[in-house]
Amino acid sequence: MQKKDPLARLLTLVGTVLVWLPIAVMVISSILGLIRSGMLNMDYLLPAEVAPVPLFGSLLLWWAALRVHFKRSAIGWGMMAAAVFLVGSQFAAVVTGLASSDISEGGWQMFLVLGALIAYDLALVWIGITGIQLLRESIKRNRQAAPVAEEP
Repeated sequence: MQKKDPLARLLTLVGTVLVWLPIAVMVISSILGLIRSGMLNMDYLLPAEVAPVPLFGSLLLWWAALRVHFKRSAIGWGMMAAAVFLVGSQFAAVVTGLASSDISEGGWQMFLVLGALIAYDLALVWIGITGIQLLRESIKRNRQAAPVAEEP
């Protein structure tokens, strides 16, 4: 029989919220802007601008996954992908001259940097979905570990 682990459930809940928060703010602000102005403007840079928030959430999810022994590699690979794409986009911006405005926006350099940022956003979505799966598994295991009251 499995033991209850309320800490793992708390870590999973807080971590999932922190990972989804920048994505949710990005989507909600885009929808509100669409309603207000009639144009869809999505701030795809927002998750990268507040990168410590989903990073901390990812670390909490990974800690919970290690405690529950579920989805450890999925969260670990998602964190690795997010880090590589975020650092890679910044490195590409510096190397190509976009960061210092040595070249004008547009061209393959812009697509390279934006592609890496979008891949970072998708890695966060992957971690967030895995966090939801981990939360469901943690709740299920807590219910299975709950003692069943016997009738007299």
